[in-house]
Amino acid sequence: MSMNATAEARSSELDRVLDAQAQSPELAAELFAVADLLGGQAQLRNAMGDPTVADDRRSEFATGVFGSRIGAPATAVVAAAVGLRWGSASGLVAAIDRQGVRALLGHAHAEGTLDTVEDELFRFGRTVLADQALRRALDDRSAPVALRQQLVSDLLATRANDDTVALAQRAVSATKLSFENAIEGYLTLAAATRARAIATVTVARPLAQEQKERLQAALERQLGRQVNLHVVVDPSVVGGARVQVGDEVIEGTVAGRLAAAEKQLTQ
Repeated sequence: MSMNATAEARSSELDRVLDAQAQSPELAAELFAVADLLGGQAQLRNAMGDPTVADDRRSEFATGVFGSRIGAPATAVVAAAVGLRWGSASGLVAAIDRQGVRALLGHAHAEGTLDTVEDELFRFGRTVLADQALRRALDDRSAPVALRQQLVSDLLATRANDDTVALAQRAVSATKLSFENAIEGYLTLAAATRARAIATVTVARPLAQEQKERLQAALERQLGRQVNLHVVVDPSVVGGARVQVGDEVIEGTVAGRLAAAEKQLTQ
């Protein structure tokens, strides 16, 4: 089994542990707190991820350290994560952080607000991407995380779902990813929550609801699964639509066809 396949299998195993818990913002906050603690304390992090110690012993150690400090659901997830082998101690931290994100998405799903959270995250991510000053401010590692999280809160307060705000604030604290990439990862996890694909559609003008529904139905027939449709309006595409699902791009814009024709002529 390849390293990627092994990591995916371990992630799936940990997903099942989280999915057996009642998912809530409180559970997410506790998992984030554990991830932050391990991220900031190398000695504890290395002890939890020590591959020379038996898996069950590491799980017992984690339960002993955290069991009296966090709730039973969070303890179950952390102990299970520590009992798996992630290849590195930093991999363990990332795995626990991922489950915190999934707990917020799972809560939104249970509340019937996951569509809203996805849409708000997507739109806020696009807003940040379009504003260079804001993007720099959120990705500025020299500024305190709390200050950058407060900026997110100020921008989204009263305008977004609480789970959206919590996820956007968490994206700010990512140490190895830009805010944009963290949000993209969260959207991918949101789609996986319902086994949906994410289709980003770029068009010159906003689509009418009927057009969105027809396009979504066509993509779902083609892909054989449900699709989350994210629409980006970009006048530079001139006309038609560009659809991206994962690494696959379906180019149907006038600008895209012209660019392709020009490339052929210059070859």
